[in-house]
Amino acid sequence: MKFLVLWTLNVQAIRASLPEVAKMLSDLRDYAKKLHEQGKLECYYHVVGKHGGAWIFEVESNEELEILLATMSVYNFSTYEIYPLSEMKTST
Repeated sequence: MKFLVLWTLNVQAIRASLPEVAKMLSDLRDYAKKLHEQGKLECYYHVVGKHGGAWIFEVESNEELEILLATMSVYNFSTYEIYPLSEMKTST
């Protein structure tokens, strides 16, 4: 199952913990790299002009996606939009 996840940092929430933000973002880069190597994260992008990203997950189930999101270092400081994806097939 493939999902597009658009996530945005809640800037108001992280202002209270600014010293920890750099560590969270560094951990997030490492987490993304690990998931990419495992084939769970197909691609990941920074959304220019926003505090967040667009990630495309390839997972076995909704539950697996929920677990992967919940273990992101920024999970409690972000909002998420999740869209299931399917290929657009054309008949020839």
